[in-house]
Amino acid sequence: MRAYLKMMLLNLESQMQYKLSFFMTVFGQFITAFAGLFSIKFMFEHVDMIYGFNDTDVILCYSIVVLSFSIGEAFGGGLATFGGILGDGSFDRALVRPRNIVFQILAPHVDFTRIGLLIQAVGTLAYAISKSEIQWDYKKIITLMLMIVCGSVLFFSLFLFKATFTFFTVQDLNFLNLFTYGAREFGKYPFSIYEKVVLSILTYIIPLALFQYYPLLYLIGRKSEAYYIGFPLLSLVFLIPCCLFFKLGLRRYQSIGS
Repeated sequence: MRAYLKMMLLNLESQMQYKLSFFMTVFGQFITAFAGLFSIKFMFEHVDMIYGFNDTDVILCYSIVVLSFSIGEAFGGGLATFGGILGDGSFDRALVRPRNIVFQILAPHVDFTRIGLLIQAVGTLAYAISKSEIQWDYKKIITLMLMIVCGSVLFFSLFLFKATFTFFTVQDLNFLNLFTYGAREFGKYPFSIYEKVVLSILTYIIPLALFQYYPLLYLIGRKSEAYYIGFPLLSLVFLIPCCLFFKLGLRRYQSIGS
């Protein structure tokens, strides 16, 4: 673990070589993230409720999704551009080292500029909590923490799933961003506002609704059953097929050189 932390620190030093560029990128991430928030505020200037959710409920949902995404993307940054890692020979070098391959990919590619998006999401979450009428207790605090942590793991799993296809195609498939960046955009609103078939897909196939929609119902008081607290934990099961798929791709991988 010490070696991985050292790799991350070296990566941070590399990104900080041009400090002005780094902080401008962080600031750009921070400002750009407000576009989603402003679109929600604009929507609620014309309507009072969307499928039974008020503006505070939606902003709470949005902030949880963006916070989870920013954490998952920061650590999965190397997976987002996996085609380049295969192409420049970095992956081949990782294969000959006696360390975990995934960690060797992730540690030197953590995107620290994502702190801008992270700060914006934390601020938005704090705003939503302060404006909400939720009666907070330890159960709802645990639910909120599980939503963020499990959501981060799920988004990381989606980046891993997307990266695995590169073993077979060599180049990154941009249309698969629908499952990563697209999921973040769809997650601005509770998934029940979409068609029932979409909610079913996001429950049983790509379980985004398990960390976003169902525990949100418990937070805002529309559901009182305690088992809703555990729904985010069920989403972690998605990591298993993603890891198995990655191992399958790894077995089929043949070096493409550099």
